[in-house]
Amino acid sequence: MRGQTGSVPAAVSQLYMSEPMTLKRGAELELEIDSLAYGGMGLARRDNFVIFVKGAIPGQTVNARIYKKRKGYAEARVKEIINESSNAVEAPCDHFGICGGCKVQNLSYDEQLKEKTAQVEDAFQRLGGFPDFKLDDSIGADPIYQYRNKMEFTFSPHRWVLDTEPDDVDKSFAVGLHIPGRYDKILDIYKCHIQPEIGNRILNIVREICLVHSELRPYDPKSHIGFLRYLMLRFGVNTGHIMVNLVTSYHDLNKLSPLIDALLNKVPEITSMVNNVNTRKADVAYGEYETLVFGEPFIEEKMGDLTFEVSANSFFQTNTTQGERLYEEVEKATGLTGTEVVYDLYCGTGTIGLFLSRKAKEIFGFEVIRSALEDAEKNADNNKITNAQFLKANLDTFFKSGQLPRRIPKPDVVIVDPPRAGMHPDMTNYLPKLKAKKIVYVSCNPTTQARDAKVLVENGYTISSAVMVDMFPHTPHIETVLLFSK
Repeated sequence: MRGQTGSVPAAVSQLYMSEPMTLKRGAELELEIDSLAYGGMGLARRDNFVIFVKGAIPGQTVNARIYKKRKGYAEARVKEIINESSNAVEAPCDHFGICGGCKVQNLSYDEQLKEKTAQVEDAFQRLGGFPDFKLDDSIGADPIYQYRNKMEFTFSPHRWVLDTEPDDVDKSFAVGLHIPGRYDKILDIYKCHIQPEIGNRILNIVREICLVHSELRPYDPKSHIGFLRYLMLRFGVNTGHIMVNLVTSYHDLNKLSPLIDALLNKVPEITSMVNNVNTRKADVAYGEYETLVFGEPFIEEKMGDLTFEVSANSFFQTNTTQGERLYEEVEKATGLTGTEVVYDLYCGTGTIGLFLSRKAKEIFGFEVIRSALEDAEKNADNNKITNAQFLKANLDTFFKSGQLPRRIPKPDVVIVDPPRAGMHPDMTNYLPKLKAKKIVYVSCNPTTQARDAKVLVENGYTISSAVMVDMFPHTPHIETVLLFSK
């Protein structure tokens, strides 16, 4: 998971914006942190002017320096903590505050849940225009560490040097996570607390082998020279399966052999190993083609009574335990009796639709990415599900342009799980025309969900229930399930 820049997105600034104030960049202020803003920055006010404070948590009094000033808000960094928050805890990670992943590891988990709940409610009250909006429930995670079933580490010849290290330290190798705001600098990670412990074992073996084999050099995104690009790990939480995906800039299994041999010898738990080759300049962790090195080209994971094949580049909820809780909330919201036709929009690999298939008459999944559709069909076959079909569809235009085949019946229930940007306006405006009795909207971004909810309510729907499921403890990320009924 890459670190975040800390800059405030437009939707967030709109949510909290206040009246202009005379305040200069570089100014230092003593601030009391009232809450967490959506995105994970502390929120303070000075004369009713909003200041987002990077690295601060609610309850702290801090000395902060302004580094950005806008018309309706400012951004600042903590220089000194004057008074600590009563909800502060010791962050277990050695990389906390440097890595951009777990921004609020130093805030008690109960308080994290309260703050995320408040952020969702603020988004709907202020952006959506629902002054009385309240969540019905906020479902916390358990466990709150070692929960991720997928990790992506970057190889780099530009290692980030810590303040505690000497100036002449070797900077030529790192395998870890991006420094916030620096695409070219990688923090060398030895232990990540949100992945299973065996993932840290693999990570450190990889580093050890690479440092003694000069041919295993990291790829440089500036010069486009080098071999190793990414180390991707997938874990079957309920199956024990483990995949190692080595992403390289070109194909050379002979060059990879010391690394392959060491991993298979030292980590016998590995069930799959693949090599994805990305020859392009694009800084992405998936390749143009893939070579199977060991085992199967996928791992299996169980969710409910279903088994899913998860390949190197396929989408799967990155927190298996909370993913199952999320799908249970979707199932509860639908209230399926076995007679309903369900549309699953933005279905990806079909996990939600397949999870619901046992209680529905028919499932129709719609997705634009062909490889995801292929995974959905494969998982349907593997689980002997015969009442689910999956169609290729660009949902920005599909329904509006009348591409839906006539043989497909109208939906009783629609599931919507769009990207972070929410639904395309044309899709949002068309959705009520499907005349579904229920729409269940799953979102990872409450600001865009609140925007879309306003359109659905204006078209005759009522928000019947709203639940937050915390998929990613210690991070700003939020997942919500809303039921719209007619």
